[in-house]
Amino acid sequence: MNGQLASGQPPRGLVFNIQRYSVHDGPGIRTIVFLKGCPLNCRWCSNPESQSGQPELAFNANKCIGEADCGLCGQACRQGAVKTAGDGKIELDRTRCDACFSCVDACPAKALHIFGQPMTVDEILKAAEADGVFYGRSGGGITLSGGEPLAQGAFTVALLKEAKRRRINTAMETCGLGDWAVLAEAAKYLNTIIFDIKTLDAQKHQEYTGVANEAILANFGRLCEEFPALPKLVRTPVVPGFNDSEEDIAAIAAFLAGKTNVDYELLAYHRLGQPKYRYLDRDYPLDDLKLDDDKFKALKQLAKERLGKQ
Repeated sequence: MNGQLASGQPPRGLVFNIQRYSVHDGPGIRTIVFLKGCPLNCRWCSNPESQSGQPELAFNANKCIGEADCGLCGQACRQGAVKTAGDGKIELDRTRCDACFSCVDACPAKALHIFGQPMTVDEILKAAEADGVFYGRSGGGITLSGGEPLAQGAFTVALLKEAKRRRINTAMETCGLGDWAVLAEAAKYLNTIIFDIKTLDAQKHQEYTGVANEAILANFGRLCEEFPALPKLVRTPVVPGFNDSEEDIAAIAAFLAGKTNVDYELLAYHRLGQPKYRYLDRDYPLDDLKLDDDKFKALKQLAKERLGKQ
């Protein structure tokens, strides 16, 4: 998805959502572009559709009309991957699906959906520029999110570079795992970077995300050294049983202490993305966890105190 297409067409990135009028992911009112693909597999991930770097078929049974009254998706499927479930609605045999997505085009109820659409830089920025009046008034712009933007490195850099040329304020959310050369090139065109640091405990990071954290921490340290003027917002999603202890948050705060242009924010664990696991025929990896409100408030206060930002 990152290179020049054989036909000579402009390069395309794989986008699974464009969210307008966001006020949470960078300054002002922003358009969030969600790019597909992520090297992490966080147990609490609220965007499971972002993890794979390929388009994926999603099915929302609540919208399905049923085989008896419709059945068009089954007729369109050339691999026999669409079956009739016990409730009269359809079910998918994903082992037989070849991702032709003909069933999506055939479904009148939009119960079938593709997560991941190829888009050019110009197509994305045209969508963003439609909200330009809000950017001008609020100091907002465009934020690249995911998934992980660094997973589509060349396309991400091209998108940020063109956005800056068009004088669009730019931000990027990243888990920090990627080639340093790509991150450094992207940083040249950023007004803000939002960087996740989930825990300093290497063993827990491996267990809960599927990857080690050494490269992530090294990238952040180098980012601070080589781009000291770039505003950096570090975020920690506080997940019960993973990093919801004073020791975890204090360790991250100590790691950040003394670094310039760094703000720190804790995000409370939630389960808002759980329905999307069902759409993809996946099980939600975590049990029915709940983050204690008082504990979360205490951890936020601890982080402020340790960083001297009371």
